[in-house]
Amino acid sequence: MISTGGSGGHVIPAITIYDHLNKNFEVTLVTDNRGTKFILKKKYPFNIIDTPKITKNVLKYPIVFLNFIIVIFKSYSLLKKNKTRYLISTGGYMSSPLCIAALILKIDIFLFEPNYILGRSNRFFLKFAKKIICYSYNIKKFPKKHMEKIFLTEPIIRKEIYNINLSDKKKDKFNILVIGGSQGANFFDKEIKKLFFDLFGKGKINLLQQIFDKKKINEISNEYKKIKVSHNLFTYDDEIYKKFDNIDFAITRSGASTVAELAYLNIPFLAIPFPYAKDDHQYINANYFYEKGLCYLVRQEDFENKKIISLIDNLIINKNEVFKIKENMKKFSYQNTWNNVNEKLIDLINEN
Repeated sequence: MISTGGSGGHVIPAITIYDHLNKNFEVTLVTDNRGTKFILKKKYPFNIIDTPKITKNVLKYPIVFLNFIIVIFKSYSLLKKNKTRYLISTGGYMSSPLCIAALILKIDIFLFEPNYILGRSNRFFLKFAKKIICYSYNIKKFPKKHMEKIFLTEPIIRKEIYNINLSDKKKDKFNILVIGGSQGANFFDKEIKKLFFDLFGKGKINLLQQIFDKKKINEISNEYKKIKVSHNLFTYDDEIYKKFDNIDFAITRSGASTVAELAYLNIPFLAIPFPYAKDDHQYINANYFYEKGLCYLVRQEDFENKKIISLIDNLIINKNEVFKIKENMKKFSYQNTWNNVNEKLIDLINEN
């Protein structure tokens, strides 16, 4: 059983792990209500275990606690009904009841930590887990006494990413992709629009921009049309990878899956981490890539149009700068193949 939920950062890797294991094992997906919007219902059967949200209202604590106990019993029943032998938790508070129920039933627990800092839920359950799937041994806040539990693999990215055939044809325009994600994306809707109003006079640029607020698509599109900007605006799309072809540069948040996919596809990017992510994990993710020469990095509070315009101008003119980043990305991802990751995950289950 694979437990997930909340954001796409949890759900998309869970679905990918499902795809890796489904041919060799009987696999069940479990998510909360928020996670259902990231799952193709016709392709992936799933159960819903909706963990009650933690509230700051002290008066509601008894109700939340009671609901949490009820959800643990539901998790216990589901695990037992499915004769579950292994639970893979993709982290997050929503997976806690299933992990607790698995402990009661003495089911082996495997944790998954795609970020470069150990999440709070994983930190709590680490001592009970058999292994934790990670992308690096250098995970911040990881207790040294449990280092032997790290199961190292290349970043888990969607199978469709491996199948993308990037075009090498010459382009008339510099293609920029903007991915705001689902957290704090209103900043992207507002500030990125300002950025490109200043940038479009600098050269031939084509923009593909994810818009968080659907109601603003027509408004923003009309404003771009006034200054004759070549653009394609879209909302959340579970096939966003289809837009990656011909991209020269991306501006993005720094969820673990997104930056791993961009690095695999050798697309230079500017990371603007979501400043309110728990434990500042988006900044830590981005900084890990930045220190390896794989991306540019700026804090949201330090975002300045002039600096970003200067950066993009330099990339358009200085091909060596782009080539250098792409070469670093190739070295970083050269062992990342679907078969390589697939064999590792299957071996993880079989060996335990």
